[in-house]
Amino acid sequence: KRFTKKIPKCLIKFNNKPFIYYQLKYLKKNGINNVIISVGYKSDQIKSYVKNNINFINTKIIEDGKFFLGTGGATLKSLKYLKKYFFIIYGDSYLTFNFNSINSKNLATMVIFKNKNKFDRSNIQLGKKNKILYFNKKTKKKLDYIDYGLSYVSKKIFKTEKLKKKFDLSEFYAKISRKNKLNGLITKKRFYEIGSYNGIKEFKLYLKKLLILLTNFFLIYRSYLKI
Repeated sequence: KRFTKKIPKCLIKFNNKPFIYYQLKYLKKNGINNVIISVGYKSDQIKSYVKNNINFINTKIIEDGKFFLGTGGATLKSLKYLKKYFFIIYGDSYLTFNFNSINSKNLATMVIFKNKNKFDRSNIQLGKKNKILYFNKKTKKKLDYIDYGLSYVSKKIFKTEKLKKKFDLSEFYAKISRKNKLNGLITKKRFYEIGSYNGIKEFKLYLKKLLILLTNFFLIYRSYLKI
């Protein structure tokens, strides 16, 4: 909480830029041009940053309002602005997955990673024909896979269920998975998150390694030009 006492999680800075900057850059790199940002905690700070600093991607900010809606309730509130199919990513996740790898007409597809409790507690059971069971609460089952933080869903999936105004997506995913409506897509690309101190440390290390790689490429390219 020492990181988020005065600012929302997505504004934690890495190399003098907030986490949300890296997320939006990642989305743009994957061909995404329009993004809806759902905000609740300290939303004014996020709105101010995006308005004054983000000009490379189209953004629309939707606030929860007087009461927090949860990730599911916030998605419901955004549905009228979304296309028939859309991506959902979490506000504290940074991914390395190629969006173009998803080409599905299933009602709901979740990217999953063979985690074996390494980065966080595994919560996915992979079944036949890539159908998955999602566990949003602690289970005694030994599970290998984890929710990667990226889903591709149809608006229809939300209309087939009776939903409360306030709920979390984890509850929703667990519910539709029990009805055999949630498909899994395995990726070997790891994810990063800033929902924990260790996650923040790992994302800093990832950016450091990336910077070194880019610097080496620049030096090699400069050397090549001199030949």
